[in-house]
Amino acid sequence: MRHWWRKFKEFLTGWFVFIALWKYSLTAIVVLSMMILLMSDTKKNIEMDSDTPKTISELEYWMKEHCFNFNSYSINGNPIYEGLGIEQSGDHFTWYYTERGQKQTLETFKTEEEITAHAFNLIKSDKWAKTHCIGFSADIGKITDLKNKLDSMNIEYFEDQIPYYGIERPVYRVFVLGCDILKTEHLKKKYWTEK
Repeated sequence: MRHWWRKFKEFLTGWFVFIALWKYSLTAIVVLSMMILLMSDTKKNIEMDSDTPKTISELEYWMKEHCFNFNSYSINGNPIYEGLGIEQSGDHFTWYYTERGQKQTLETFKTEEEITAHAFNLIKSDKWAKTHCIGFSADIGKITDLKNKLDSMNIEYFEDQIPYYGIERPVYRVFVLGCDILKTEHLKKKYWTEK
């Protein structure tokens, strides 16, 4: 009987947290859900190998070398509007989420090596950290032209659409991955037409 009651209380607690987060921000729900999925390993079970950066500066360098974007990650102090970051506070390091200037501590670590390994594992598994938007237009013809150019260049890409101007008039986006941005950056001038 106690086991059933404990499970029921856990279920209710989860719903109360969900409702509270929904009340404050749908974005927070999405990000926190993503964080729960990505944080299946605790900080004690962090994968560490010879290719893992050991310092925050090494992580920043690794991200640049592998053409990851810094749009949603504050690594080594770069400013972001919304996302995850590392901050040193006294003798410990904090992994935080920030949105609209509000920071929420997600985890703390005793060493720079621990937090760097934690961040590295999350970032390398985040599909969006590797993306670079090179097409952003309400004109489907322009987007089709861009996709044809990318096909001819043998560049892998993916696309989506968002209700930028409302449901009736979406904006189409095209993303390339990783260091393919170095071969395609010049295409932004022609295919990033919305402001």
